[in-house]
Amino acid sequence: MIQPLAYIHPQAKIADNVIVEPFAIIHKNVEIEEGTWVGSHAVINEGARIGKNCKIYPGAIISAVPQDLKFEGEETVCVIGDNTTVREYATVHRGTRDRYKTSVGRNCLIMEYVHIAHDCILGDNVILSNTVQLAGHVTVDEWAIVGGGALVHQFTRIGSHAMIQGGALVRKDIPPFIKAGREPLVYAGVNSIGLRRRGFSNEKINEVADVYRIIYLAGKGLNKALDDVELSLPPSKERDEIVNFIRASERGIMKGTLGNKETVEE
Repeated sequence: MIQPLAYIHPQAKIADNVIVEPFAIIHKNVEIEEGTWVGSHAVINEGARIGKNCKIYPGAIISAVPQDLKFEGEETVCVIGDNTTVREYATVHRGTRDRYKTSVGRNCLIMEYVHIAHDCILGDNVILSNTVQLAGHVTVDEWAIVGGGALVHQFTRIGSHAMIQGGALVRKDIPPFIKAGREPLVYAGVNSIGLRRRGFSNEKINEVADVYRIIYLAGKGLNKALDDVELSLPPSKERDEIVNFIRASERGIMKGTLGNKETVEE
């Protein structure tokens, strides 16, 4: 399964049924699990931990040294979860002493020329479209989708099931379940199409919309809006996820705008 023109360091741990194409390079202190395919000219650097049934396309670079002047050679890792695809010329750097790892979840799609910097943490089923650039320490929760060419500021968090338009400049945290669009980036409604595709009922989507009406459309201060959400809306997993996300935000969340339609049409 390993082509003779590939370079594999003798200390790398490669499962028996991994396919490594010609001219791929795999360095020491690398672990690759069953069923993974590594394309020609991909470079897997020290500290990579690649799961099962992944696809690493030609020219991709995994676990490169961080572009961080504070990095002093500490032993860190770059984890790629099972069934994740990393397309051509994407780069995923390993962590620093902040988190000691960069982590991409399971079933993710990392498209061409994406950059995932040191200490980023991506949940499962995340999609980063072509040329998305994540600065260091970014967190992207499960099922989030980031449109092509988006730039994400360091230490920013993107909530689960969020959808961010292509070319966006993400300077603040993006709460879960919503669409983010326009420039500067603002709340553009609930991601109802994405939620339906993932099995959310119309009733549940409307519950999410009710939360964001209070937060973004009622003209209240954020702390007052969050208090009103907890007082006026019944507890639910989604309500609490939104409230907890916003209360925990260190950078603050993106601004809202009036005139959006968040109701779910039957």
